[in-house]
Amino acid sequence: MEATTLQPVKNFINGQFERNGQKSMDVFDPSTGAVISTLPMSGAAEVDAAVQAAKAAFPAWSGLTLKERVQVFFKYRSLLEQHCEELTKLVSLENGKTMGEARAEVMKSIELCEFAVSMPQIINNEIQEVSRGVECRIERRPLGVVACITPFNFPNMVPHWTVPNAIVLGNTVVLKPSEMVPLSTVRMAELLKEAGLPDGVFNVVNGGKEVVEAICDNSEIKAVSFVGSTKVAKIVYRRSSANLQRCVALGGAKNHLLVLPDAHLQMTANNVVASMSGCAGQRCMAAAVMVGVDAVQPIIDRMVEEAKLIVPGDNLGAVISKEAKERIEGYISEAESQGAKVLVDGRNATVEGKEDGFYVGPTIIDHVTPDMSVATEEIFGPVISIIRAKDLDEAIQIENNSNYGNAAAVFTQSGGLARRVMDKASAGMIGVNIGVPVPREPFSFGGWNESKFGVGDITGKSSIEFWTQNKKTTTKWNPEDKTNWMS
Repeated sequence: MEATTLQPVKNFINGQFERNGQKSMDVFDPSTGAVISTLPMSGAAEVDAAVQAAKAAFPAWSGLTLKERVQVFFKYRSLLEQHCEELTKLVSLENGKTMGEARAEVMKSIELCEFAVSMPQIINNEIQEVSRGVECRIERRPLGVVACITPFNFPNMVPHWTVPNAIVLGNTVVLKPSEMVPLSTVRMAELLKEAGLPDGVFNVVNGGKEVVEAICDNSEIKAVSFVGSTKVAKIVYRRSSANLQRCVALGGAKNHLLVLPDAHLQMTANNVVASMSGCAGQRCMAAAVMVGVDAVQPIIDRMVEEAKLIVPGDNLGAVISKEAKERIEGYISEAESQGAKVLVDGRNATVEGKEDGFYVGPTIIDHVTPDMSVATEEIFGPVISIIRAKDLDEAIQIENNSNYGNAAAVFTQSGGLARRVMDKASAGMIGVNIGVPVPREPFSFGGWNESKFGVGDITGKSSIEFWTQNKKTTTKWNPEDKTNWMS
């Protein structure tokens, strides 16, 4: 796809693309540094227009049966398959991922749609005769207008964490994508309309901080989902909750991988390096800290060999922006100045023909101490810090001391030691000999501590509770029966 062919991004409100007189922001191709489009920096007026469209569409959409609503997503899933390569190119273009990573992201979106269309088989209303001739039943009902705020690192997949489930369950949606990656959601809107989704059920408002604040402040929005940094997740959770909205806000991560001396050498080295460098480290499930327990030097040596096979512009994509590149390289330099040893150095990476691209090479930093910034703060790049621990108890304590709690993993051949980590790690998602322990549907995605704010998870069966409310009905049709306390 040629950059010159991309049109300016527009908002999608009530089934129509529109662009008013807002200020604009450039959209970049991270791999080249070139401007590929612009988007409108919308505000409260555009959010309100989208909310009113969604509100008007809600009665008819929620009035359909669950089986009727999922039919749109059967068609939409088929369209995702038909346009897989086009969508893959869009993700790679606006995010900087390799084509393989971008394709995997689109395939995950397809899988998420498969869960959404399975809702009629998952959700069953509860009914029970609680007294002679008296029945109680519970039905799940949608909330109304809801909003989803999504990040730059998965422009196609993360919107599919929330939008299909929320809509299938009868809600109408306002989506605010990251201003750095608006292109995939434009195509999402087009394909949903082609699949037969009625106007107003799905709306997209582009912009930055002002749009997020308007969503949190709009009293007609009943629930808000957010994925992004912990700093902003806290703000969104507090602001939306103060407005009496439901909110689940996923924040950042500092995932610890505990490597024991008995770990399989090649599998561990491959997994740790892949977890650290996949998607250029720009994922909340990336390996950030390796805690090496006792004699793990052979594994570290093999990790260095594996990292040297990862080449920017070939099997490693760009980071999202020039600012991100500078920030990541700053962390590496700071750790080095504090006495850590850089075993593989990704600073000053360039790609021939794309010299203005935003690349950071794979980086392994050894002899990091737990108090260093590279050990405590989210870097969001292809960087892993190695902390040495004398035993498993110390390693677990290092993991537990992190403010975050998205994921943790252990590499060992001992089932008993793995069980100890599974029990003691302070994280919502645990891996055993798996560097990226992402649950698959119907299991839900969500962390602990400062990696998540709110009750429940954002995907899988847990999302059903978030996007619906229970209606309880008690009925009695037998006037001849004796009156009791249930009457």
